[in-house]
Amino acid sequence: MKSDPVEKIDSSQRGGIQNKKVTFSEVAKLPTSHGHFSVRVVKDSCGTEHVIIYKGSIENADVLDVRVHSECLTSEVFESLRCDCDQQLDWALDHIESLGLGMVIYLRQEGRGIGLFNKIRAYALQDTGLDTVEANQELGFPSDLRTYEVAAEILNVLGVGSINLITNNPRKVDALLKHGIEITRRIPILIEPNVHNKRYLKAKGDKLNHMF
Repeated sequence: MKSDPVEKIDSSQRGGIQNKKVTFSEVAKLPTSHGHFSVRVVKDSCGTEHVIIYKGSIENADVLDVRVHSECLTSEVFESLRCDCDQQLDWALDHIESLGLGMVIYLRQEGRGIGLFNKIRAYALQDTGLDTVEANQELGFPSDLRTYEVAAEILNVLGVGSINLITNNPRKVDALLKHGIEITRRIPILIEPNVHNKRYLKAKGDKLNHMF
């Protein structure tokens, strides 16, 4: 039987942490279908609540495998097949569980940053033939509004020095490097497309340069 990783957390970590940009909740146990993790909520300076899910003594790791993941309610709650977000999150949690060490930073920036309301508006436009990038632009948004400063601040506050970033998105790599995060290597996520998300994935590869 595996030992409970939460019991290895230093007692000083169980309290909240505050700085000017982010506030951390206490640590709680989070048993999941992927394994047993630790969880904290992180509130940014705008009051938005993000989540970190992690396993092992992350503060002692020389290099930490990290997934910076943006919220996707339609996929992760309602199991929509229009994207691969839930599969990417599942893959990352399974990967971290297999290592016994790592972290997912779950950022509340739905719809590549345009919010749930506008994301569904974009879906309606995609139903008429536009791809995911064209739909966002038709609504007057850039193709991707997401930012990663909060993720970088979380890593800095937790004292994570170097990471292996679990991502297919080169923009995410560039953004974290810009915010001072040392990235040792990129770990790709390989997901089989389905009939509903094949065009979506193609647009991400062709227009957003995602590396599949």
